[in-house]
Amino acid sequence: MKKIETIAAGENFAAAGVGRMSDLGDYVLELGPGVKIPGKVFGGAAVGATGGEFSWQVFAPGTETGFLHTHKTHEELYFFLSGRGEMQVDGQVFPVGEGSVVRVSPAGRRSVRNNGAEPLVMLCVQYRGATFGADDAADGQILADPVAW
Repeated sequence: MKKIETIAAGENFAAAGVGRMSDLGDYVLELGPGVKIPGKVFGGAAVGATGGEFSWQVFAPGTETGFLHTHKTHEELYFFLSGRGEMQVDGQVFPVGEGSVVRVSPAGRRSVRNNGAEPLVMLCVQYRGATFGADDAADGQILADPVAW
């Protein structure tokens, strides 16, 4: 089974790579005995994420999540990077494809499928919902230090 590669790490950062998006199918997420999801890999632990989790997933043509799921507290953002397919949230089915982004609240009953002819690649970011406020939008600070490459 393929593993995430560490690229670099320091006091205030960690960098990792999953490789080419076309090779995501080499990953297998094992959720338990007999429960394996091909083409999915979580990355939060690889970079030491402390405020959320993320995963990449590829769906081969004609494949789907295979189940509906919800979360207790986590909202999710689904970024579709290539291919096309459909997403279902609370029984509503709609098209997704390269450039689509979908936000689903914790209680949303969700699933994804690839009904296209090419692999459907997505990045899913999950985080605790209802925590981002007006002060957070102004959290960034531009530094006066010059950038030296």
